[in-house]
Amino acid sequence: MTRSTQAVAYTRPSALESAPDGRRLGLETSRGATPRGVEDHPRFFTGFLTSPQIASAGLLAVADVAGARYHQQQLRASLDPVVTGNGDRLRFESFSGCGGVYARLDVLEAGLDGGEVGHGTTNVDVNNPLRDALSRIGSDDPLHLRVGPDEMAVTTLDGPVVEKKVPLPDRWIRGFAEAQVVAAGFDLRAELPAAEAVRFLRSLPRSTARGASRGARWVVPAGRALRPTTRPVPGAVCLPGPERLTALQRVLRHASALRVYGPALAGDGAAASAWEVVLPGMRLTLTLSPEASRGFSGEGGVLDALATEEAAEDAELISVLLAWEPRIDVGDLSAASGLSAERVRAALVRLGTSGRVGYDTAEAAYFHRELPYDAGRVERHNPRLRAARELVGAGAVVLDGAVGTVTAQDGHVHRVRDDAGALSCSCLWWARYRGGRGPCKHALAVRMARRGAVSGQAGVPVDGGVR
Repeated sequence: MTRSTQAVAYTRPSALESAPDGRRLGLETSRGATPRGVEDHPRFFTGFLTSPQIASAGLLAVADVAGARYHQQQLRASLDPVVTGNGDRLRFESFSGCGGVYARLDVLEAGLDGGEVGHGTTNVDVNNPLRDALSRIGSDDPLHLRVGPDEMAVTTLDGPVVEKKVPLPDRWIRGFAEAQVVAAGFDLRAELPAAEAVRFLRSLPRSTARGASRGARWVVPAGRALRPTTRPVPGAVCLPGPERLTALQRVLRHASALRVYGPALAGDGAAASAWEVVLPGMRLTLTLSPEASRGFSGEGGVLDALATEEAAEDAELISVLLAWEPRIDVGDLSAASGLSAERVRAALVRLGTSGRVGYDTAEAAYFHRELPYDAGRVERHNPRLRAARELVGAGAVVLDGAVGTVTAQDGHVHRVRDDAGALSCSCLWWARYRGGRGPCKHALAVRMARRGAVSGQAGVPVDGGVR
C-alpha cells in the first residue's frame, strides 16, 4: 500500500479556555485553500455556538472516527479532521484509519450565532487535552467559538509552533472520493423519531472479540421503527458492521431523529449506507462501507470518470465556477458552463477524486470543499486505472462491435461485452463482484479505447507507449 507522511502545522494547540466573559473554544487551523488562494492559517468563524454541549459531542464523534480502525485494529495514527467554511455553515469531516467509515458534522446556520462564516478548507487541530476538555462540557452556557487564529496570533507569531506528522495512505484519499460517489446514489429509506432512534442504536453491538461483526445485516422500516431482517427484502437497508456506528452514541441523548440512507438493493450482496442523527442546528452523519473489512477505496465508483479526457477537461471548467457553495446546483453549473447536466455530474465525480467536492445526503446535493492533500494522488495510484491504461497503451485491446477482447500480460484473453452500455467481462474480477465494485481493468480498457482517451484508434497507442 502506497503511503506518505502528512505534515500539518498550527500556530498553537487548539484549547478550551476560561475567560471573564465565559468559555472560549479556539480551534486552530493549518494550511488550506480559500477564495484568496492558499493561506497558512485561514480563519473561518468567530462567534458563538447555540448548543455548545451538543456541538462538542459531535466534534468528539468526528475525532473518534478519525482515530479508529474498525478492521484489524492497531495503534491509532489519527489524521486531524478537515473543516470547511461554506458561508452559511461549518463542516467537520474525518475518515477512519481502516478506510471504511466517513464521518461529517454539519454545524448549520441555526447552530451558529454572532459571526459570519468564511469560505475555504483546511485541517483543524483536535488534540488529546482538547478532547478531555470537550468531554467535560456539561451545560449549554455560552461558548465562544473561534475557527482559525485569533488576532493576537496573526500579528505576533512568526511561524508555526505545533507540528504533527502522520502516515497518509493513498487508499485513505481514494476512500474520501469513493464515499461521496457512493453516497450520491443513496435515497432516504427511513426516518425514526428520537425515542425509536435511541432504542435502535443502543441495541446494536459495540464490538466483537475480533473487533468487527461477521457478515452483513439488514434492517427494514416498520412504521416509525426499524426491525432486523435476515435477507435484503424490498425496502431494506444494509447495516454492515453495526459496531461502526458507535461514534453516534456521543450525541444520542440530544437527537431529534435518525435518518437512514441507502441504495436500492439488488441481489443479496452487502451495500453501503449512511446514518444521520438530526440535532438542534446540526447533523452528524456516518457513512459505512459495504463491509467492515472492505474500505471505500476499492469500490471503483470513480473509475469511469477518471478514464475520460472529456471529463478531465469538463472538470477544469467546472472547478473555476465553484465558490465553496454549501449546495452545488447542477442546473446552474450546466447553464454557466454550457455543458449538459450529465457532463456536469461526471465532472463533479472527477473533482471528487481530488477531494474538491463532497456529497450531502440530507440535501441530496454536492458541496464544494478542497481537501488539504495532494490532488493528483488518487488518479496516479489507482491500480485498476493504471493497469487499464497500460493495456490500451500496449495495444492489448481489440474492438469488434459490442464485443472487445483484451489480451493480458500473461497471455489470457478476456472478452468484454456491451449490453446497453453496461460492460461485463469474462475475468475472475467480474465473476466475483459482477460490477458491484466498479469496472474491472479489462472493461475499463475497452471503454478507454472506445472513447479515445488514451489511444488514437482501437488498440494503437497514441505515442507508442504507456502513459
